[in-house]
Amino acid sequence: MAKVLISGYYGYKNFGDELILSVLVNHLKSLNSDITVLSGDVEYTEQNNGVRAVKRFDIAKVINEIKNCDVLISGGGSLLQDVTSIKSLIYYAFILSLGILFNKKVIIFAQGIGPLNSKLSKTIVKNILKCCSYVSVRDEKSQNLLSDWKIKADLVCDPVYSLKLSKFENQADKNKVGIQLRDFPSMNYNLLQKLACLICEKFPDKKIEILSLQKSQDYEVCVKFKNILLNINPSIQAEIVEENIIKTISGLEYFIGMRFHSLLIALMSGVRACAINYDIKVETLSKEAQIPLISMSAKENFEEIYNLLQNLNAEKLLQYTNSKRFDWSEFDKLL
Repeated sequence: MAKVLISGYYGYKNFGDELILSVLVNHLKSLNSDITVLSGDVEYTEQNNGVRAVKRFDIAKVINEIKNCDVLISGGGSLLQDVTSIKSLIYYAFILSLGILFNKKVIIFAQGIGPLNSKLSKTIVKNILKCCSYVSVRDEKSQNLLSDWKIKADLVCDPVYSLKLSKFENQADKNKVGIQLRDFPSMNYNLLQKLACLICEKFPDKKIEILSLQKSQDYEVCVKFKNILLNINPSIQAEIVEENIIKTISGLEYFIGMRFHSLLIALMSGVRACAINYDIKVETLSKEAQIPLISMSAKENFEEIYNLLQNLNAEKLLQYTNSKRFDWSEFDKLL
């Protein structure tokens, strides 16, 4: 039984990160691995994943866990970047360096590498990745960067594509429309107003479910959007949803969302979806899946956006997601 330690942005109740962790944990359990996760909320991680967890900033315990594991897995998400903060990069680099120092098998799991703005950041990441046992990245930009550094990296799709949806999914409710929003520097009133006008005009008799996927980043803007809806149409039925996100999204007729993984769940459920382009990964997904895309500036013709959304074919959306297969083969060899 391999002793596996997982490091990432876990325990902070971010929908996408927690979804990736659940997929990774389920796969490792199928390999009969002994799993420990470094977490920001030990109780939350243990209860939701059925694994042992350790406080990620309890350095003495973290060092002990790395010493005693067989395999250290770092990912997914974008951990090795210095845009969020240099402190974050130093933390993840420290964890990886210890794994290398203690001669463990170190796996970079479906990560996006960068952006790396400083020369120091680039040097740190480059030297660490050269020593890893296996590197997989989720986008061509990351793969090309590592190729320039003479580091071999496999390009893989998002691990969530391998998620098996439950029986209650794919049962769309023709009276529900979902909106998923998050705070972001480019979030603005004009976008919220135009979205609200679209919904009130096109879906006045449907229930509007406004999804908050991470309370610290989503809830406030969701409340603001709900108030704008009610100002336009006081009789519209709208509620903010914070739980059972997969079940909620998969039961919708239409979905408009910002976060990558919320859109991915919609597409995997055959729900007609429209993306809001706050990040390149969302733009890429919209192009690949051929779904409409709204910019943060909201300069598009929303009548045309609605027509594109309405004309999407559920079967084609499912064909797209079913064509994606996460490749576990090289990963499994190390386990």
